[in-house]
Amino acid sequence: MPQLIQPTTALHAPWLDAHLEWGPGLHEDGFGLALTDEVTSPDGFAAWVARITGDSDTYRWIVEDDRVLGGIALRHEFTEYVRWAGHIGFGVRPSARRRGVASWALGAILDEAKTLGMERVLVVCATNNVASASTIERLGGEFETIGETRFGPVRRYWITIG
Repeated sequence: MPQLIQPTTALHAPWLDAHLEWGPGLHEDGFGLALTDEVTSPDGFAAWVARITGDSDTYRWIVEDDRVLGGIALRHEFTEYVRWAGHIGFGVRPSARRRGVASWALGAILDEAKTLGMERVLVVCATNNVASASTIERLGGEFETIGETRFGPVRRYWITIG
């Protein structure tokens, strides 16, 4: 059974395994990875983990049996970044997909959002990401519109938490 855990340096090797499975680039939504983050060395990884765990937003890793399956982020405020990226970003490594992991993690992070007093969250996904769109809709996402981002067009959904 998967768990949502706070990022930890203890899972450096399993996290790198997941990162390598995705391939090059910053497409692991939910990890809070920036272009300036160097995560392959222990020191760089520790600096990145310290940055995201010290952030005012919530970052969780989806872990099962010490294997990192993915990540999910909950951004607490409606900032300019959230306006185009959403309150929640999530990603599941390719080998762990089609098992309900994303739906489970999204449901769990919505519970955290409710605990924080959030009433509604914006969740976006690439227009061609049918799996993410289905996950968002399954968890109550109501389609708003297609929006444009620096990464291309996205489907915008609102989920009312109640």
